[in-house]
Amino acid sequence: MAFYELRQYKVLPGKLDSWVTMMETEIIPFQVSKGMVITGSFQGETDPSVYIWLRRFESEEQRVALYAAVYESDFWKTKIAPRVPEHLDRGAMVITRMVPTPKSVAR
Repeated sequence: MAFYELRQYKVLPGKLDSWVTMMETEIIPFQVSKGMVITGSFQGETDPSVYIWLRRFESEEQRVALYAAVYESDFWKTKIAPRVPEHLDRGAMVITRMVPTPKSVAR
C-alpha cells in the first residue's frame, strides 16, 4: 500500500523566501527527476519558520531506492546538502510516515 512522508522543517530567521526558492527551483525538480512523487509544498501562513512538504511512495522498497538515487548522488552531496544548514534547523525536523485512511482521496 502506498504511503506518504510528511516532512516539517524549521526555517532559520529570514531564510523562508530563499528556502522556498531553493525547494521549488532545485530540490523538488531534482528529486522528481529521480522518480520522487512530491504531492505538496507549503509554507506557514503566519509563521515564517514553518515549511512542510509531502512525498508519496508506493512501497518501502521504492522509498529505499529513491532515497539512494537522491541522497547518494554527487549532485545532492556537492550542490544541495552543503547549503541546507544555511536555511534550516536540521535538529528540529519532524518526519512522519502516514497511510491514507480507507475513504481518503489520497489513496
